[in-house]
Formats: sequence, structure tokens, C-alpha cells
Amino acid sequence: QVQLVESGGGLVQAGDSLRLSCVASGGTFDSLGMGWFRQALGKEREFVGGITWSGVSTQYAEFVKGRFTISRDNAKNTVYLQMNSLKPEDTAIYYCATTNRPYAQRYVPVRSYEYDYWGQGTQVTVSS
Repeated sequence: QVQLVESGGGLVQAGDSLRLSCVASGGTFDSLGMGWFRQALGKEREFVGGITWSGVSTQYAEFVKGRFTISRDNAKNTVYLQMNSLKPEDTAIYYCATTNRPYAQRYVPVRSYEYDYWGQGTQVTVSS
């Protein structure tokens, strides 16, 4: 059973940056694809971005391209979400998730049902 713990959320102003971290335990981290999702109040959970187990491939939602960057450090069992130029509409709870689907070695799944384990989430609030 993989356990995920996110951290790094907080209250910032528009234009600021935050870096979220997600530490995994209980699994073979370097064989897991990792994804970040977010859920704003009253809205459905949506894909933000993800990274393959090797770190070679990443994929981002259109609304974060050029602003957010995902990276991973397999030695630390950690995946990061660097968020720059934050906007009020980025306000949400951010979740990390893992997938061990075999195809996740080649490309990043974008649907929540393709992920097997989820963290508890970390709140990001961006004020205008």
C-alpha cells in the first residue's frame, strides 16, 4: 500500500510562487507514475500535470502550461509541483496520486480513475 503526503500549500498573492511536495512511502517509488490533480470548491477534480516513473515525460493541463513544472527525485521518493505566476483561479486543494499502470512508463495518464493511491491534499489559496 502506497502512502502519499503532500505539503507546501498556503495562502499567497496573485503572481507569487509555491512549491508543493509529495512524499511517497510503502511502494517502489521509481516504478510509479505520479500525477497532480486539484479540486476547487464546488467543482470536479481536474488533472494538473503528471510525470512518468523515469521523469523523462511530463504532461500538463493547458491552463498551467508555462507556469507549473513537475519534477521528481526518486532518491527521496518525492515529486514536486513548482507553481509560478499563481492566479486566483488556481485556488484549490491539490492532490498527488500514483499509478502503476504499465503504460504509465511511456506516457502520463490524465484521468483520475487511472491513479491508484491518493494523498490527503494540501490547500492552495491565491488572493487577488
